[in-house]
Amino acid sequence: MISARAYPHLPRSTPPLRRIAAGLLCCVGLASCQTRIQSTPFPGQNAPVSRVTLASGDAIKLVFSGAPELNQSQKIAADGRISLPQVGEVRAAGKSVAQLQSELTALYKEQLRNSDVLVILDSSSTTVYLGGAVKKPGPLSFERPTTVLQAIMQAGGPNEFANIGRVQVTRLINGQERSQTLDLRPTIAGQTTQPFYVRDGDVISLGQKAF
Repeated sequence: MISARAYPHLPRSTPPLRRIAAGLLCCVGLASCQTRIQSTPFPGQNAPVSRVTLASGDAIKLVFSGAPELNQSQKIAADGRISLPQVGEVRAAGKSVAQLQSELTALYKEQLRNSDVLVILDSSSTTVYLGGAVKKPGPLSFERPTTVLQAIMQAGGPNEFANIGRVQVTRLINGQERSQTLDLRPTIAGQTTQPFYVRDGDVISLGQKAF
């Protein structure tokens, strides 16, 4: 029961209907505050991002200026390494294309007269983790810009308990995990909305309906 101290403008004889209405207004206000806190927008969320560093699953092409017979394409392994003739395994994940080029050029300096190596990123892989009320929870990898809605659909879509109006995205930004709650109902209904692109390492949790 709502206390008269909390709502001094309500007389003790306030009809039950008015008391219930006041309580609902209070709950809506609290929920709105909570939503604003959880839904602080991520920076640059509406545009696909160009990968700054290489990652496991990326496909790269290596072009050796002084030894065309060594030219090759390969995918960065799960441990972040690539395997190359004459120099063995080299860690590629976590480095920029320019950094890897410089490192390979230095490694082949004693092997080749012209040790210049060109590294080309053929395709990059983004891995996200789907959970909550999706039909196929688990990790998913994409090789092209992907929105949150597309990722959910790739995970089998929402299950029968899903609340598409409450999709939480957790992202590592500047060493800190931040969460934002999305409402995808307008998009599902066919309205024109801004896309929300996933980033590598995102955790997407689809909420459930309240019963």
